[in-house]
Amino acid sequence: MPDIRVKQPHSKTEFKDWQYVHNTVIPTHVLSLDDVQERDRRHHLEVAYLDDVLVGCSTVRPPTGDTSTATVIARVPADQRGRGFGEQLYGRGLKRARELGAEVIETVVLSSDEDGLRFAQKHGFVETERYLLPGESVPWIDLRLS
Repeated sequence: MPDIRVKQPHSKTEFKDWQYVHNTVIPTHVLSLDDVQERDRRHHLEVAYLDDVLVGCSTVRPPTGDTSTATVIARVPADQRGRGFGEQLYGRGLKRARELGAEVIETVVLSSDEDGLRFAQKHGFVETERYLLPGESVPWIDLRLS
């Protein structure tokens, strides 16, 4: 498995890279650059490269309030899948969530992302809910690590 360089986005280029991966993997929920930067204030975002090639991004939504639940999301564009990048991003996200005090780990997958759903299930996640966001036609799937 090739080693990737993973970093928190700080430059406009890195935020745009994170945005590109997100919007490619989740085309039904496109985020603007402002949306991405706002998420960066609430969540732990990372962007991943193999040499200078963009290969993925991740989000860790930390536990909030009196919950011990964190959400870990790893995204890899279709043309970069099957090379271990998702494994590395997921492992880093899981470690970060635990460092932030998470006792329960969840993820969310767009139902049309069959590869993402298989990845989550392979890693022990079990579906807890399916739902549509207002104005959207493709359901989201919430899953919890069993």
